[in-house]
Amino acid sequence: MPGGRLTQEERQQIALGVADGLAYAEIARRLDRPTSTVTREVMRNGGPTAYRADLAHRATERRAHRRRQAAPRAVEATSAAGGRDAEALREFEEVFTTVLMQSGLAKMMSRVLVCLTTTDSGSLTAAELVERLQVSPASVSKAVAFLESQSLVRRERDERRRERYVVDDDIWYQSMMASARGTVQLVETARQGVGVLGPGTPAGVRLENVARFLDFVSEGIARAAEQARDILYVKAETPSGDSAGPAEER
Repeated sequence: MPGGRLTQEERQQIALGVADGLAYAEIARRLDRPTSTVTREVMRNGGPTAYRADLAHRATERRAHRRRQAAPRAVEATSAAGGRDAEALREFEEVFTTVLMQSGLAKMMSRVLVCLTTTDSGSLTAAELVERLQVSPASVSKAVAFLESQSLVRRERDERRRERYVVDDDIWYQSMMASARGTVQLVETARQGVGVLGPGTPAGVRLENVARFLDFVSEGIARAAEQARDILYVKAETPSGDSAGPAEER
C-alpha cells in the first residue's frame, strides 16, 4: 500500500469518484489507500459538494509551508497533544472543524468548539484558547458568546477565580434540549399562523402540517436526549493515583 502524501493525480481521481457518487471506501480501494485517508482529504477540503483537486492540492502545499515555518514549535505541539501523534491530532481537528462548518457553524465557532472538545480537561481559559488557536482575544470572545447562546459551552470559575469555558457530556444534552425548546416555539408560531390564515386554506393547512411535524420531532429529540444521557454516556478511566479534576465531576 503506498504511503506518503496524496499526489495531484490521486486527488483528481478522488474528485472524479466523489462527482460520480462513489463511496469513500471504493475510491480508497481504487487508489490502494486507507479509507480514512480519502475521508480526511475530502472533509478537510470543502466536503463532498465542494471538493476540487487543484484547490485541495494548493491548500495542502500551503499547510505544509506553514508547518515548516512552525518547525521550532514542534516539541511544544507534541507536548500539547498529551503524548499523542501531533500531526494526526492536527489533521483530525481540521476535519472535525470542517464537518461542524458544513453543519452551519461559523469557522471560528467551530475551531473553538473543536479545541475545547479535543482537550482532555474539556476546559480552557480565554488566554489558553488565544494561544492554541493563534487568534485575537476578540475572536475568541465572540465565538464563545455564540456557543454559549446555543448551550454548547458554559462558563465557570476555577480556584484562581479565572473564567474558564467548558464542554462536557451535559453540554451536548443541554444543547439538544435548547434545540427542542426552540422547535416548540416554532410550533406555537406556526399554529398562530393557522388561526390568522384560516384552518381550511392551503396556507393554513401547510402551516398546520409544519406544526405537527415539528411538534413530533421536538418531542422525539427531547425523549431521545433524556434516554441517551441516562444510558449511553461512558466515563474515561482515571490513571492509578490520579484524582478526577473539577471538570470531570458531575
